[in-house]
Amino acid sequence: MTSDLRSIVILTGAGISAESGIATFRGPGGLWEGHRVEDVCTPHALAADPDLVHRFYDLRRAALATVEPNAAHHALARLDAEWPGDLLLVTQNVDDLHERAGSRRLIHMHGELKSALCAACDHRQPHHGDLPPGTPCPACTAPALRPDIVFFGEIPYRMDAIETAIRDADLFVSIGTSGAVYPAAGFVQTARYVGARTLEMNLDPSAGSIFFHESRMGPAGELVPAWVEEMLGAATPARSC
Repeated sequence: MTSDLRSIVILTGAGISAESGIATFRGPGGLWEGHRVEDVCTPHALAADPDLVHRFYDLRRAALATVEPNAAHHALARLDAEWPGDLLLVTQNVDDLHERAGSRRLIHMHGELKSALCAACDHRQPHHGDLPPGTPCPACTAPALRPDIVFFGEIPYRMDAIETAIRDADLFVSIGTSGAVYPAAGFVQTARYVGARTLEMNLDPSAGSIFFHESRMGPAGELVPAWVEEMLGAATPARSC
């Protein structure tokens, strides 16, 4: 399968970071780390209770110091470094585990915990500590810095680049995602439409499993390193100019 592959797009979701100790998006009872999604991840929530929303992301940002990339993150970083063709890693996760493992060809479509966004002028900057409501923007001085997270109802980042990469892909791989949140849930259908091979790696079949040519079920920390070894051991495509 790998001998004719040049371009790969990989989508990762909460399942890949769960093995590092980061809670998945929806836990028991539909709660996200003890909170309803509607209370911490919508523009209405931010307007209604900015203290709760900011504190929620402050705690999640601080928790990153207690976790490390796992074998799946490291395997994808190795693929990024050694795959001589085109590769794009698109993550729905807002943690920094892919970067810490070494991935570079990477898009955070739902934003990043370690980034702040100005709601007044759209200035974006790295941010590593707490982010109290009313923090002034260094670009426009408005007291409007917020977590750089794509809330429900907002448009994910860099969709044009993601869609272009999928249209050009020979292989689309989904890892650790439920297949229930759009637009990411529709990526596999686009990939199938343009003729790409599709592979899913997950603990359980996703909501979109029927659209994948192949599904491999099990922990990402076991499946992903084995798959990367398979890819790098069998393919030697030429990197495009």
